[in-house]
Amino acid sequence: MVQALVNIDEERDRVLNIVKGKFGLKNKSEAINLIIIKYEEEFLEPELRPEFIEKMKKISKEKSIKVDDFGKRYKLK
Repeated sequence: MVQALVNIDEERDRVLNIVKGKFGLKNKSEAINLIIIKYEEEFLEPELRPEFIEKMKKISKEKSIKVDDFGKRYKLK
């Protein structure tokens, strides 16, 4: 386990206390860990989530058309 000394302002401290109380956590360290876990789930590599993989599998099974030159077909050149 890594220990860190963290300087935060009063408003962020209040937020930590709210998170701590809302989720019944023992201390602010647990609140910080929960916030980090939620951030990781929401913002870091969402394309690796199981629901994204399932969505891509469904899309890959859909009927498609072959396009040799996308720019020519859609007049992008």
